[in-house]
Amino acid sequence: MDVVLRERNIEEYRTIIGNEVDEIKKLAEPLKGKKVLHVNATAYGGGVAEILHNLVPLMRSVGLDARWRVIEAPDEFFNVTKKFHNTLQGADIEISEEEWNLYEEVCRKNAELIQDEELFVIHDPQPAALRKFVDLNDRKWIWRCHIDLSTPNMKVWQRFSQYLEGYDRLVFHLEEYFPQGWKERSIAFPPSIDPLSEKNRDLDEDTIRKTLERLEIDPERPLITVVSRFDPWKDLFSAIDVYRLVKKEIPEVQLAVVSAMATDDPEGWFFFEKVLRYAGTDEDIKFCTNLKGVGNKEVNAIQRATTVALHTATREGFGLVISEALYKRVPVVARPVGGVKIQVKHGENGYLAWEREDLAGYVVKLIRDEELRRKMGEKGRQTVVENFIITVHLKNYLKLFSDLLR
Repeated sequence: MDVVLRERNIEEYRTIIGNEVDEIKKLAEPLKGKKVLHVNATAYGGGVAEILHNLVPLMRSVGLDARWRVIEAPDEFFNVTKKFHNTLQGADIEISEEEWNLYEEVCRKNAELIQDEELFVIHDPQPAALRKFVDLNDRKWIWRCHIDLSTPNMKVWQRFSQYLEGYDRLVFHLEEYFPQGWKERSIAFPPSIDPLSEKNRDLDEDTIRKTLERLEIDPERPLITVVSRFDPWKDLFSAIDVYRLVKKEIPEVQLAVVSAMATDDPEGWFFFEKVLRYAGTDEDIKFCTNLKGVGNKEVNAIQRATTVALHTATREGFGLVISEALYKRVPVVARPVGGVKIQVKHGENGYLAWEREDLAGYVVKLIRDEELRRKMGEKGRQTVVENFIITVHLKNYLKLFSDLLR
């Protein structure tokens, strides 16, 4: 399925990155007209879809013939690929021969998505086996992995990695994710947020206040916000525990749990119900999801009203929600996992800790010290503009494409 793309113009970013726009145009010049196809599992929900909605139009803006297609698959397929997601991050789960066969069959049927393009960027495990069913060895193939592969379940990895044999490059968020034996074919660069997207552009105070009122969040009281999928690795139970510890010190504090139910994650509904039960009847815990009409604009408003952003994931490929908060000058308290470690600088734009008691202590400290929040907020925005916005991401892809076509 082709995803309908809106138009974007690289010139829109000149107010943010200045003459770097000219550098990007120069990098793109030799690639003008090149046909690039991105393939992933869903057009809505989760970080990958969000990135592609903004990145693909920008690639088109600088002259590439960039396209984006989404695989079509039954729910049973996504149950299997969720197992891939979990086992490739280390979970001890059995994948049956029947499930492997289903995975291959769906990828084989979706091989028709591959057409006359010259560069293919296949995102994450779901469509990775497409390469096996396409005999186009004169084209360039990239597997873009958005999860933490540093300690995979080796039984699953040894079989899954056979699908990657035909790829020219594997791209990860961090070098520490490079699989053993694949380092020569692997490179690392981080994903990005788009500062001009609906989720990150500036909002006026009236819009923010009206959004909070609709979601029954009190703008006059401190707010802890967690933006996350309902996923076992995100450990939202610990987020609620941290909030409860903070509430003992600051009784007026509120917690917003913000999420979108992704179409490629059937397991999410199960964890959503578990987290709801764990939260109980506490009216100061606000669940803000697409089920309540919460979209990108509402997420933006909630983040801008946030006192402290919290992230309790125990494994994290990157965690773009961290950069979203930092860009909005909100300090982040998080566990030091995966890509979180390169976004949050302890003591500079937030705090890193493993234990719930320590996380709660840092949240309390930030809520009580407005000047500290302001200083950390400014540092956080600077960190994102220099490293994690979409124009940096675009440059990294342009360099990769040029290298492969050289």
